[in-house]
Amino acid sequence: MIGFLRGKIVAKQPPLLSLDVNGVGYEITCPTNSFSALPTDETETTLYTHFVVREDAQLLYGFTNERDRSLFRTLIKVNGVGPKLAITILSGITADEYVACVQTDDVARLQSIPGIGSKTAKRLIVETRDALKNWKIQNLQLQQQVENADNLNNSAAADAIAALVSLGYKANEARQTVSSIYTPGATSEKVIRLALKEMR
Repeated sequence: MIGFLRGKIVAKQPPLLSLDVNGVGYEITCPTNSFSALPTDETETTLYTHFVVREDAQLLYGFTNERDRSLFRTLIKVNGVGPKLAITILSGITADEYVACVQTDDVARLQSIPGIGSKTAKRLIVETRDALKNWKIQNLQLQQQVENADNLNNSAAADAIAALVSLGYKANEARQTVSSIYTPGATSEKVIRLALKEMR
């Protein structure tokens, strides 16, 4: 297993790059998002790698950090998701964004990635949820979104959303409004009253 490579980038043609490691050139497939984090000159850089051996090829995948590689390895364990699709996912979304989608059941965001349909998005969420439950999201804004979503799963917030939907408001609109005004410990009656003021 090749864990990482350190060398100079001699060619970039996303999603491929060539890395010169002491005179040996390695062709590595990387998520397109990683290219912006790579040096533009010939400064040495380290890529964390995952090596795949198939009957017809030996393929090397590279990542600028270990978190992306860890998520890649989680993704390729999902039924129907191979390295190529995992690279596509990591090209269209950051690791923290992906984890936030899983933790908030955001199927729509995953579907916005080219090549990801509704069934695949739902399967990704279901099959990676346990593996990512202890993932520490570093992006504070995304972490706040996850915490807000957790708040909405409690009975008071859920009751308020259900009540607003029964009054004719759209589910997404009700959820967004409750998310913006809900505070832990608030009763469903208070949440409904505040939400109605916001939605008038």
